[in-house]
Amino acid sequence: MKLLHVLPSTDPRLGGTVEAVRQTGAWLCAAGHAVEVLSLDNPGDAHVAAFSLRVHALGPSVGHYRYNERLVPWLHLHAREYDAVFVNGLWQYHSFGTWRALRTLRVPYFVFTHGMLDPWFKRTYPLKHLKKWLYWPWTEYRLLRDANAVLFTSEEERRLSRDSFWLYRAKEHVVTCGTASPPVESETLRNTFFDAWPCLRDKHIILFLSRVHPKKGCDLLIEAFARRAAEHPDWQLVVAGPESGDLGERLRARANELGVTERITWTGMLEGNEKWAAFYASDVFVLPSHQENFGMVIAEALACRLPVLITNKVNIWREVERGQAGFVCDDTIDGVERGLEWWLSLKLSDRQQMKARAQALYDECFTIKAMAQGLLDAVERYAVERLAWH
Repeated sequence: MKLLHVLPSTDPRLGGTVEAVRQTGAWLCAAGHAVEVLSLDNPGDAHVAAFSLRVHALGPSVGHYRYNERLVPWLHLHAREYDAVFVNGLWQYHSFGTWRALRTLRVPYFVFTHGMLDPWFKRTYPLKHLKKWLYWPWTEYRLLRDANAVLFTSEEERRLSRDSFWLYRAKEHVVTCGTASPPVESETLRNTFFDAWPCLRDKHIILFLSRVHPKKGCDLLIEAFARRAAEHPDWQLVVAGPESGDLGERLRARANELGVTERITWTGMLEGNEKWAAFYASDVFVLPSHQENFGMVIAEALACRLPVLITNKVNIWREVERGQAGFVCDDTIDGVERGLEWWLSLKLSDRQQMKARAQALYDECFTIKAMAQGLLDAVERYAVERLAWH
């Protein structure tokens, strides 16, 4: 097949959506398919040239919405060259523009919402939600209504998405998300991490690796860690990820107030082998998000035999709980503290067993092969169907 992914940007700092497209595309290309990307980036952006798939960058685009007058004409000219088009994400022009172009063409398209219909956003940002309501009936509603299928990465995401807008119509389909297997040189990479951060060599590491963003619950983790830090002097919190606005500075100031500045290491964004090295060097991975559609980093942690501590606002929490591959807690300071204490109180033998279960859960549910094959299965199942309301 020849497939096209439509993205607002290929910038890796945007997180799991970009990485999922890159990894599934690489697997599908290795399997003999052709995968390309259409983005609203500027063609000269460094991340465009560095992206591993062929990118058609149509920028420059206007504003946060990324309006681009070249999107619809490009799709009118080229969309028929592809067996299917995948729209990744909502609320920017790449999604509405794709609907405008494809509604009159007999080109199958699928929409990956990537958690952007989670009702958490409605509760947390009511004014933004009201603004979205003003154009929902004319834009995203039609995009989902007319898609051959709307794809979700878990049953939890599919269920929650129905509660954001009462005007909702879609042919729903779940495609598990996944990640590629990590490098196998675990001990070498582990030593590489400690060479870069020698102050951590004799520590047990609690790892947070994601965007430092309000919805990720970084503040909960720092508060909860501070409550237990004195009792566990050989444990160190490592925060790895790009920072959003001044949040990093505010969190460091709070850590100083709590007296745990020296107990937290801030590495900035880690990519490639540096990221895998951090996983292999750590004892447990923590992502205390208030809202998380899937969490690619959770699958990556599991693939490295790393147990995970997540909240019940991460949409794959049921899978983690069922697989006994970590702990699930509430997205509160008390909840995260209980999760940390639960892990810290485990016997070494119990931790080792949990590491084995983490690997087993990854192998069962979250490989990149499973996700890529799920995309192909969705195309084969729905591409020829014409929905009744088309």
